[in-house]
Amino acid sequence: MSTHIDIGLTGAQSPALIDLEELLATRLLVQGNSGSGKSHLLRRLLEQSAGLVQQVVIDPEGDFVTLAERFGHVVVDASQSTEAELSSIATRARQHRVSVVLNLEGVDVDAQLKCAAIFLNGLFEVERDFWFPMLVIVDEAQLFAPAASADASDDARRQALAAMTNLMCRGRKRGLAGVIATQRLAKLAKNVAAEASNFLMGRTFLDIDMARAADLLGMEKRQAEMFRDLQRGAFVGLGPAIARRPLTIAIGDVETADRGSAPKLLPLPGAKAEAPAHELIFSADAPPPKKTAAKRKADAAESSEHVMARIEAAPKPAYVAAPAPDLTDEQRIQAMDDIILSMAEDAQVAFRPVTDLHRDFLTRCRIKRLGASLPDLRTFHKMLNVKRAEHSAPEKVDKKLWGKVIDLSDRLPDDMRAPFLLIARAAVAERPAPEDGEIAQFFGSHSPGRARRLLGNMEENGLIVLRTDFQGARIIAIPELEIETKALHPKLRKAGKGAA
Repeated sequence: MSTHIDIGLTGAQSPALIDLEELLATRLLVQGNSGSGKSHLLRRLLEQSAGLVQQVVIDPEGDFVTLAERFGHVVVDASQSTEAELSSIATRARQHRVSVVLNLEGVDVDAQLKCAAIFLNGLFEVERDFWFPMLVIVDEAQLFAPAASADASDDARRQALAAMTNLMCRGRKRGLAGVIATQRLAKLAKNVAAEASNFLMGRTFLDIDMARAADLLGMEKRQAEMFRDLQRGAFVGLGPAIARRPLTIAIGDVETADRGSAPKLLPLPGAKAEAPAHELIFSADAPPPKKTAAKRKADAAESSEHVMARIEAAPKPAYVAAPAPDLTDEQRIQAMDDIILSMAEDAQVAFRPVTDLHRDFLTRCRIKRLGASLPDLRTFHKMLNVKRAEHSAPEKVDKKLWGKVIDLSDRLPDDMRAPFLLIARAAVAERPAPEDGEIAQFFGSHSPGRARRLLGNMEENGLIVLRTDFQGARIIAIPELEIETKALHPKLRKAGKGAA
């Protein structure tokens, strides 16, 4: 079964694919002004992944209730449920792996925030046995995680913000993958937005939102103007689940109706009105207006008791969708190495907390069902540093010598281990010494001065020896292993030429 879902076409007219397994581990942030096509994008994502993963939609406007007819989602009407019922429904939905739409359309702002918080907490606090992968889509996320005080009461705002923070910061360990959509990044709490690693940015016009979108996509400020020119339904995507470089995507068609679309122009009744306009407005006997289809459907909303009965009636699934793969120890180790390598290839990995990276790693391992015996935090950190160093110089090297380097690094403090492995890898691969900026970025800093201080500290402790040749090229030697980096003249380095 493929884990890639098709959400539309790229600018080159090739399918735009999202790696669902990667998305479950890294989360998604969608931004676009009203009318940019955010809801259409979310609907496409939900429809394409409906048969692959359990889904929960926090729906403040009732836009996604139509998923029930086509894909069997259970619609939970918040206006018909108590707080205790909402928490119970969330727990049972996870236990039975039933996809749910939480419709908040019929309640006021305060109640929307409280209901969403209660439901998200119910998903979050379920027992470990039911930590199945789940996409949690939150539309209009700025309502539930506002950057500043909102129209709702402080108590409701705090509850919702705490639940959203749990979803985005701690949810991955519990199998919860947050997909949040907002009209304006400036209105969304930064600690919630910052946890997403994948981005789809649509049309926006305010300078502050364009600047933040460009910054998240790693684009220059002058490129931010492009977000004004995007067509409805067009987004710029970036992230490990989407693309390694910013990619323009036109979202494809959807199968279900969108209740959130703006009303279309209609001719006025004129002479065909059922009664004179004056009587329709002022007469006590004026005929009541006809109910719309949406109103008739709302009147027929299921009670919370009926919803829970439907969830209970769903067949209880096995704890895994299919038998766990029968892997040898060698295959398990290779699969974990592949996961760590994919993380090591991310240039920003050094700037993320190691505890966050470890949770990310464990989630990916659970998705691939690699078993319960997984590396602890310290072992994982060592494996990641080694893979990052190997990625910096991927050529074949003497394995015995490289093994000695790794053993030596085990004796070093945590802040020295990563830069030492980078330098030693260059020496083993007979490469020039890395520059100060590269060393600094390797352990999560943008300061070359900090790298120089670290090198000085390493030299004082006898770990390395720094020298320059007669042409001014820096050479770093590791006396204990009797290896050193290769000399490269500064002019050749500046010209971008490799060592002969």
